[in-house]
Amino acid sequence: MNRAAGGDGNLSMMYLQEFVLDGFEGGPQTQALLFALFLALYVVAVLGSLTMIVVITLDARLHSPMCFFLKNLSFVDLCYSSVITPKALANFLSSSKLITFEGCVTQFFFFALLGTTEAFLLAVMAYDRFVAICSPLRYPITMHPLVCARLVLGSYCGGCLNSILQASFTFSLPFCSSNHVDHFFCDVPPLLKLACADTTINELVMFGLCGFFIVGTTLVVLVSYGYITVTILRMRSGGGRHKLFSTCGSHMTAVSLFYGTLFVMYAQPGAVASMEQGKVVSIFYTLVIPMLNPLIYSLRNKDVKDALWRLGQRHSAT
Repeated sequence: MNRAAGGDGNLSMMYLQEFVLDGFEGGPQTQALLFALFLALYVVAVLGSLTMIVVITLDARLHSPMCFFLKNLSFVDLCYSSVITPKALANFLSSSKLITFEGCVTQFFFFALLGTTEAFLLAVMAYDRFVAICSPLRYPITMHPLVCARLVLGSYCGGCLNSILQASFTFSLPFCSSNHVDHFFCDVPPLLKLACADTTINELVMFGLCGFFIVGTTLVVLVSYGYITVTILRMRSGGGRHKLFSTCGSHMTAVSLFYGTLFVMYAQPGAVASMEQGKVVSIFYTLVIPMLNPLIYSLRNKDVKDALWRLGQRHSAT
C-alpha cells in the first residue's frame, strides 16, 4: 500500500501517517456553532436509540419480529453516528484536525459497514410488513425467530462485504497530492480527490456497489409496499385501512429519508465532484436520520408509545 506524498524531507514523512480532516470552512465562532449543533444532534440520537433498545428489551409485549428489527436498527443508528461524530466534535475544537491513516481506514470501514447494514435492515423490515399484512396466517412460521436472526445476520454480512470491497479499492490507491481530506470524516469521494493515480475504476466500483445495494434494497421495499398497498385498498373497513397505513407510515418515512440522502450522495454519476453538497448531505445520514428514527417510530407506532408510557409509569411508581 503506497502512502507516498510529494514534498521534501520531514514534512513528506509526516504525511505518510496522517490525514487532515478539513471539515467546514469558518473561524472559531463558526466552529463553535457547528460543535454545538453536532453535539445536540448526537446527544438526541444516542438517547433516542438507547431508549428504543431499552424499551424493546424490557417490554415483553414488544418481543415481535418487527420490534426485533427495530431494536437492531436502533443499535446500528447508535453505532453509525458514534463512528463519525466524536472525531468531528474533537476536530471542531482543534486546530490540527488530524486523523491517522489507520484511524481513517477504521472509520471508513465501520461507516460503510453500518450504513449498508441499515439499508438491508430497512428492506428486511419492509418484507416483514409485507408478510404480516399480505400473509397473516403464515406470518408466525415465515418470520420465525430463527429466520429473523438470520435476516439480521445477513444484513450485517452484506454490510461487511461492501465495506471490505470499498476499503480495499480506496486505500490501495497512492495518496501523494495532499493529505487534506475535504470532509469532516473519511469517505470515498474526498479521498479519491487525493489520489495521484487514475481513479476511474474506483469511481465505477463505488457507483456500482452503492447502486447495486441501494437499488436492490429499494426494489425490495417498493415491491413489498406495492403488494401491501393493493391489499389495504381491497379492505372494506376504513378503520382497518387507516390502522395499517399508520403502521407502515413510520417505516416509509424512515426509508424515504435514508435512501433519498444515500442516492443523492453515492448512487448517481458525478456525485464525487460535489464535495460541498456532500458535506451537507452527510450531516443528514450520519446525524439527523439516526436522531429522527427513534422519534419517527416512537411517535407513529402505538405499541412503542404504549410501552414508553408503561415504562414511565413504572419508573414514577418506584
